[in-house]
Amino acid sequence: MSTAVAGKGLEGIVAANSGICWIDGEAGVLAYRGIDIHELAVNSTFEETTYLLWNGHLPNQLALREFQSQLALARSIDQGIVDMMRRFPPTASPMEVLRTAVSALSFYDADEKDCSHDANVRKSYNLTAQISMIVAIYERLRKGLEIVPPDRSLSHAGNFLWMLNGVKPSETATRTLDIALILHADHELNASTFAARVIAATLSDIHSAITGAIGALKGPLHGGANEGVMRLLHLIDKAGADPVEYVKGMLAAKQKISGFGHRVYKTEDPRATHLRKMSEQLGKDSGQPKWFEMSRAIELYINQDKKLNANVDFYSASTYATLGIDIDLYTPIFAISRIAGWTAHVIEQLDDNRLIRPRAEYIGPVYPSHWIPIEERP
Repeated sequence: MSTAVAGKGLEGIVAANSGICWIDGEAGVLAYRGIDIHELAVNSTFEETTYLLWNGHLPNQLALREFQSQLALARSIDQGIVDMMRRFPPTASPMEVLRTAVSALSFYDADEKDCSHDANVRKSYNLTAQISMIVAIYERLRKGLEIVPPDRSLSHAGNFLWMLNGVKPSETATRTLDIALILHADHELNASTFAARVIAATLSDIHSAITGAIGALKGPLHGGANEGVMRLLHLIDKAGADPVEYVKGMLAAKQKISGFGHRVYKTEDPRATHLRKMSEQLGKDSGQPKWFEMSRAIELYINQDKKLNANVDFYSASTYATLGIDIDLYTPIFAISRIAGWTAHVIEQLDDNRLIRPRAEYIGPVYPSHWIPIEERP
């Protein structure tokens, strides 16, 4: 029997039916449950957006208040997880810690073996709250600072910044992070989401699925690009170089510039549109415009010379830097957002499950080939 041949990296292959996220790469459209990302970024909150992803529709006022309350109540982590993080070596990266701690969360979940819809929703509340706490707690631990207890009166974004820094965040900082979380919350069958669905389809537990997703996100070709962007900006700044001339030199040396191009979008990544504005405004408000200005100069050159558009990672780097967030926390913050989409996809997968088992196009030796006695082998 012949099989359809996939493009390399499964490019162009439809692997699932989903009602969660729609992307039109030619038109530069990203929509959650049919609602354009531009509308959500301007009008919504991360909590409301997460409700939308999980439930398929926007909440009314009562439903939203209940959702916010449930998510705030889920801000709790067993002391065993904290004790485990204290014992990690100082060389452990935040993404390694997050991957390991999320896997261990299943030890303390009474519903761990229950894969029903209701149980997965309950676990989704917990995971969404706990992932942000793990990132903030480890940042405090590795710097020798006291752990900051959660504040259930704050929004999801606000509480993360509070637990991270130990000071109540400004409205500007909270709203900036909130929008960034909305923009990163889902993106159809990207590598980490596909990994989560594949694992969930085996009827493994949701913690295993999310651990697998975090492992996929950890890769620099997926979640780590904004770290690469910021490291580049730091190199340029340290060298006192002109950003465009520095980038020209890198391109002449056949080096890759992170944050440009996208497998799906043929136009500007719609998420980059908002992050550019946020980076610029934050730079002005904080009196630290250099990261945005350097980024903008590089973007204009790359767009003109290589006809490549900035993607979501390019301006998220300067946005997070201006918020005072360490570079190696950029990808964990991606996970703090994407847990909304990962859990939505796991729930959707298990509501109508079929084991995901694609085929491979065989390109090995021609069949039949035969075993040769060792003394006759060349």
